[in-house]
Amino acid sequence: MARYLARVGELEATDTEDPNLNYGLVVDCGSSGSRIFVYFWPRHNGNPHDLLDIKQMRDRNSQPVVKKIKPGISAMADTPEHASDYLRPLLSFAAAHVPVKKHKETPLYILCTAGMRLLPERKQLAILADLVKDLPLEFDFLFSQSQAEVISGKQEGVYAWIGINFVLGRFDHEDESDAEAPQELAAGRRRTVGILDMGGASLQIAYEVPTSTSVLPPQQEEAAKILLAEFNLGCDVQHTEHVYRVYVTTFLGFGGNFARQRYEDLVLNETLNKNRLLGQKTGLSPDNPFLDPCLPVGLTDVVERNSQVLHVRGKGDWATCGAMLSPLLARSNASQASLNGIYQSPIDFNNSEFYGFSEFFYCTEDVLRIGGRYHGPTFAKAAQDYCGMAWSVLTQRFKNGLFSSHADEHRLKYQCFKSAWMYQVLHEGFHFPYDYPNLQTAQLVYDREVQWTLGAILYKTRFLPLRDLRQEGVRQAHGSWFRLSFVYNHYLFFACILVVLLAIILYLLRLRRIHHRQTRASAPLDMLWIEEVVPMMGVQVGP
Repeated sequence: MARYLARVGELEATDTEDPNLNYGLVVDCGSSGSRIFVYFWPRHNGNPHDLLDIKQMRDRNSQPVVKKIKPGISAMADTPEHASDYLRPLLSFAAAHVPVKKHKETPLYILCTAGMRLLPERKQLAILADLVKDLPLEFDFLFSQSQAEVISGKQEGVYAWIGINFVLGRFDHEDESDAEAPQELAAGRRRTVGILDMGGASLQIAYEVPTSTSVLPPQQEEAAKILLAEFNLGCDVQHTEHVYRVYVTTFLGFGGNFARQRYEDLVLNETLNKNRLLGQKTGLSPDNPFLDPCLPVGLTDVVERNSQVLHVRGKGDWATCGAMLSPLLARSNASQASLNGIYQSPIDFNNSEFYGFSEFFYCTEDVLRIGGRYHGPTFAKAAQDYCGMAWSVLTQRFKNGLFSSHADEHRLKYQCFKSAWMYQVLHEGFHFPYDYPNLQTAQLVYDREVQWTLGAILYKTRFLPLRDLRQEGVRQAHGSWFRLSFVYNHYLFFACILVVLLAIILYLLRLRRIHHRQTRASAPLDMLWIEEVVPMMGVQVGP
């Protein structure tokens, strides 16, 4: 119940009047645009085993505080002196939401991804240099040269993995009787989840691997070192419960849209070559189209590459489509290789859990309406049935609102291809069993979209709890000293009273002895005086 209430609380407006809240900013400088995310967290609870409780800030209307601008920052490649001007709207937006008195202690991270990676290094450095030089002149955020950088695809994947597992509570190592609590590993450590993310241009996989792996041939061992990331999310390097070892790989060209382009290139070249060899005219006119098994039945389309044109018509044969896509996986004969012959760390499919995002969710939910828990045979049957439908039937169903509100004509047109591609990537490329039961396709986690920027700020601020831990230690030490001093003073007070009483008693006893001694010394003198007086009283006067 406590975790459920915490998730509900995350959807409420952030209390900017709370002086105990801290803030942080992350700018995601992507290829098509840049977005700024505002995060906040309360003071650390003082337990060195816990991470900061970071959440995305929400405005008065309980909406996430995020702003996006276009184009990407890489558009400043030839005019790097305008890079800070480009980001000004984002930082002004954040400055208006973060309390002014918190600006000087609010860290700012500017992290650039794919678009900037494509630029020459000198142009990257020129853009970053302008940001570091000019932004501090206008904004008071905590910002230094090391906080503006171009991150690798590997870093981006690690941050995404951190963000998902943090939101799912997989870094909480406390014992809970929660029905949703995942299976725990040794020493009470929770099992983390792996992520699969297929975008339009690239594909990414990330999952935790055991610290001890089997002995590999030298070539594979070298590849494994490149693809593995080991890091400590905890604030104390001496504590290892938050040390994770993650395999992460990004495959450029394996996203859904880019894979379609590669497939069309393959079909175009093979068909035209066959035409030349056999004297055929397949695909050269609408009357003699190439029958594409990866498009719905009856759908017509045109593939154009430079001056070459190929007319196609959907055949709707999902199984044949999958077979034609197999060469695009570029697998090798190596036992531990996945797509493109890249080394893949072993996955324990009997004790693992994965979340699939982007195309993994769109392919299962937008038109098939079976998103959520993935079941291979069920998905294959639904995808095959969809592919076999006439295009006219599909468009009519779309008009009748039988598909998801997110579905559009592009989704209807390429669903057959993308579902086959996703299936091939998952089972033939990454070697997931066809009946693998622990893949969850999702767009939101606990009703919110999880960005890799959350993982980035968790990692970047991992040492901040040390400040609160030191303050807590000083406070506890002061409290202990005060309690000890209080007890000591009480004992000292009573001891003083006892000493005074003892001194009084001794003084009285001494007086009593002195008085007794004086009494005994004066007794003979009294007798002598009596003896002298009494005879005188008995003397007669006269004869």
